[in-house]
Amino acid sequence: MTKSPNNHTALEGVRLQKILADAGIASRRKAEEIILAGRVQLNGQTVTELGTRAIPGKDHVRVDGKLIQGAQEHRYFMLNKPRGFITTLADPEKRPTVMDLMRQAGYLPDVRLYPIGRLDYNSEGLLLMTNDGELANKLSKASSSVEKTYLVKVSGMPSEEAIDQLRRGLMIERGRLQDATPGSRRNRVLTAPAKVELVRRGENPWFEITLTEGRNRQIRKMLEEVGHHVEKIRRIGYGALVLDVEPGQFRELREGEVQALNRAAAGKPVQRRKSLPEAAKLTLPGKKTGKRKTFSRYKKD
Repeated sequence: MTKSPNNHTALEGVRLQKILADAGIASRRKAEEIILAGRVQLNGQTVTELGTRAIPGKDHVRVDGKLIQGAQEHRYFMLNKPRGFITTLADPEKRPTVMDLMRQAGYLPDVRLYPIGRLDYNSEGLLLMTNDGELANKLSKASSSVEKTYLVKVSGMPSEEAIDQLRRGLMIERGRLQDATPGSRRNRVLTAPAKVELVRRGENPWFEITLTEGRNRQIRKMLEEVGHHVEKIRRIGYGALVLDVEPGQFRELREGEVQALNRAAAGKPVQRRKSLPEAAKLTLPGKKTGKRKTFSRYKKD
């Protein structure tokens, strides 16, 4: 493994992955992958050690031969992702990405943004986009315990026993289902307790589910474990934030909202200023007319 080409002590400079993240190249975690892949040069020498430091403004840092110009102004956006977009910056299968969506909605790419967390291809709702790699890294860690709230449409009404299982936590497959070994306990993990509340009754009811972790396809796996298929998922809350833009649209976060995200990332308590039902109403197609109608938890069936 190539050693650090500089002579800075451990107390000098900044870790390369933070420099890359601050420059908007990638999130901190992705920046580590870029370094390990040998794509980063420090003062003309390739670096593959994650502990390597550099002094911004003095050392020359390049990624794929391109000189890093320094830290960018941090930008933070809330995006309402519809179904049919993948939460990544580029897709080898050429599916539309969330960055494609932002460009369609009028975003001019003056800084390189990347998503915090994920919503799968068929999920909708609140997605954070930023070039603040340090905040993205903190929020992406499960230990941050940031609350994420979803409206979930379920096929069939789960029993009270099943709902209690969801609230207490249950065993689900770890990672991607196709990678799991059938019957192996090593591939299963216990979910953290969740808040589960019925918001609309019916043959296919809607639930409000709040998690403090974000495992791969977690809600879908949880419902499957109790015998129910998930038909739709929409994230409506993230920490102190509540979804308040139309599908396919975005807005820049206010200063107080960014401060609340930093508090949540530091494990400090935060409080939503808006109620979820009022600020994040769900629109559903009418059964026969095709018109749109809204409901919140306060609207009767």
